[in-house]
Amino acid sequence: MCDPITPVKVGHAVPDFELTTYDPVARGFSKFSLAEAKKAKKWTILFFYPADFTFV
Repeated sequence: MCDPITPVKVGHAVPDFELTTYDPVARGFSKFSLAEAKKAKKWTILFFYPADFTFV
């Protein structure tokens, strides 16, 4: 599990993590694991938008 205090910086490896996701095609929830995606050699794009819940 990822340490929530460890900052992730551009150019550094992302620590392994697992989270619950929703798949609208399957209409259900499942788990995503970065370690499993790496093992399966799947492409993964991570993006963050910290201003998501700010008031405008």
